[in-house]
Amino acid sequence: MISSLYGAIARRRRERYAARPDLRRRLRHPVISIGNLALGGRGKTPMAACVARLLLEIGERPAILSRGYGRRRAADGVVIVRDADALRADLDRSGDEPLMLARQLPGVAVLVASDRYLAGRLAEHHLGATVHVLDDGFQHLQLDRDADILLVGREDIETPVTLPGGRLREPLDTLIAADALLTTDDDVVVEQSGCDIPTFRARRSLGTTTASRTEPALAIAGIASPQRFFDDLRSGGWTLVETMAFPDHHRYGSVDTARIAEAAGAAGAIRVLTTEKDYVRLLPLRPFPLPFTWVPLTIVPEPLPAFREWLIAAVRAARDITSG
Repeated sequence: MISSLYGAIARRRRERYAARPDLRRRLRHPVISIGNLALGGRGKTPMAACVARLLLEIGERPAILSRGYGRRRAADGVVIVRDADALRADLDRSGDEPLMLARQLPGVAVLVASDRYLAGRLAEHHLGATVHVLDDGFQHLQLDRDADILLVGREDIETPVTLPGGRLREPLDTLIAADALLTTDDDVVVEQSGCDIPTFRARRSLGTTTASRTEPALAIAGIASPQRFFDDLRSGGWTLVETMAFPDHHRYGSVDTARIAEAAGAAGAIRVLTTEKDYVRLLPLRPFPLPFTWVPLTIVPEPLPAFREWLIAAVRAARDITSG
C-alpha cells in the first residue's frame, strides 16, 4: 500500500513538471541526462564517464554536473571539482563520485552543486562548456534536458516495486519518459514494459591493473552492489581469499584500514582490491598497511557505433531546437 502511494506521488510529480514548462529551467547548451529508475548499483556514473569521453572525441567540451552526494563540506553555490586543466577540489568538497570522474577525465569539466542549473551556467560562461552531462539526472526534473538515458536492470523489470517496499524511485511505466535505454543484464527484456525506445546493451568490464591476478587478495567495496564487484573480480580471474562489504559512500577511517589489514592477514591475502570509487575515499589514509589496488570499471554501450550516432543526433537536434 505504501509503495503504491509512493509510486503515485512520484508519477504525479513527473506529470506536473511535464505539464508546467515554467517550472523547469533551461541551459543554453544541450543537456544529456544519465539516470536510473532504481536506487544505485546500475552503473550510471561509469556511463556518464563514457558519454563524456564520446562527446570529447567528437570535438565537444563537456561538463559533468553532479549533486555531489555524501560530501562533507556542502558549500553554497558551485564547486568546480575539475576544469579542463586540473583538479580543483578535494574529497570533502566534491564527494566520491565527482572526484572519481574528475580523476578519470582530463579535458572534461566536473562541477558539483545542489542547483545544477547554476553549475551549468557557470560551466558555459566560465569554462567554455558546449554540452552538459547530468549524472544521476532522471529524477532531477527542475532542469530541462534534451535526452534522457536510463539504465535498466533485470530486477527493475521483474520486480517493479517502488520504495519503500522495493528499489524503484518511480513506477516502471516511467520508462516511457526516457529517450534511450541501456540494459545492464543480458536477459533483460525491455519489451515487457511496453516501451518502444532505442535500446542498447550496457557492457560492463573490469580493466587491467599492475597487480597479478594470481596473488591472493582481499576485496573490499563500499558501493550499492558490492557483491557484483566481487563476482566480476572472480569471473575476471582474480584470486579472492576474502571479501568485505561496507555501506555505499562509506567514509573510511584508520579503524577501517586496521580491520582490513587484520582480515587480509588472517585470510593470507597480500593485496587489497577495491573499486575506484572506494579508492578516492581511501586516499587520505595513505600510507596503507599493505598494497591497495583499485580495479577500473568501464561501461560501454553496444553496439557502440549505433550509440555514438544516436548521441550525435541527440546533440544536433538539441542545437536545432535552440537555434530554431
